[in-house]
Amino acid sequence: MDVRRHQAMAPAVKQPRHRIVAGATAVALFATALAVTPFARQTGSAQPPAATAQTAKPGELGYDDTPTIPGQKWKVHDINRPAPPLVTPGATASAPPSDAIVLFDGKDLSKWAQRGPNGENIQPKWPVKDGYFETGAKSGSMFTRDSFGDVQLHVEWATPSVVAGTSQGRGNSGVILMGRYEVQVLDMYNNRTYADGGAGSLYGQWPPLVSAPRPPGEWQAYDIIFEAPRFEGDKLVKPAFVTVLWNGVLAQHRKELVGATAHRTEPKYTPHAAELPLTLQDHSHPVRYRNVWIRRLAGYDQPER
Repeated sequence: MDVRRHQAMAPAVKQPRHRIVAGATAVALFATALAVTPFARQTGSAQPPAATAQTAKPGELGYDDTPTIPGQKWKVHDINRPAPPLVTPGATASAPPSDAIVLFDGKDLSKWAQRGPNGENIQPKWPVKDGYFETGAKSGSMFTRDSFGDVQLHVEWATPSVVAGTSQGRGNSGVILMGRYEVQVLDMYNNRTYADGGAGSLYGQWPPLVSAPRPPGEWQAYDIIFEAPRFEGDKLVKPAFVTVLWNGVLAQHRKELVGATAHRTEPKYTPHAAELPLTLQDHSHPVRYRNVWIRRLAGYDQPER
């Protein structure tokens, strides 16, 4: 709206100064809201509107006469370097982005399985209740039907609100990447255990940088970046690395795993496939899980689609 035109059309009646200022302020706020609204729509979880063709000025999209970046094949501001793929973020920090695979949406366990008596995949026996599922005590661990390698994983969990047991006997479960590499889940609120076995630890290898627990019964969150190991035949050519944020606090900072995690056993690597299922551990404790989603990670400079 043209503010000057609006004012010109108004009747020539003398008004108190404070009303004029208030009216002008309201018009300005309305104009600002109109300007901000398209940006708000683009940053939400809804599909952004189709982009219009961009007419670039020289240098806006890069150059072809700059030095090569050390260690890369690309020049500085290389005009031929592919743009990163567009991902629409979730409506909140914990909501899945547009390229995530939702492993649990609060309704069913269709993306999961358990092992049957003859080694076959069967429907999970873990109960689903009110938007979460709970470890089925002594029914066995649960794993994804799909396999994954390098991933970003978000998982929320809660230990029982009624405290029972001590050390490893209190709210014990685990997020086991590729079915081999465990980030421990444990009630750590006023609970002591061995350093490399608490929540946030890479079990049996690395304690967390800090312990950041919430009280029993409250929801907690892991955001995990996992780089899978690489093998050439029987030879390990790249170890696994894990980064963990626990309730938003950095607990593991790209720590190298020296093998599969295990209890009272020297960790060692054994060759395996490039992608394997994600496992949630049944340790005979009723631990709850919700809002589980995962993103496959690709390298930099992927070809544009």
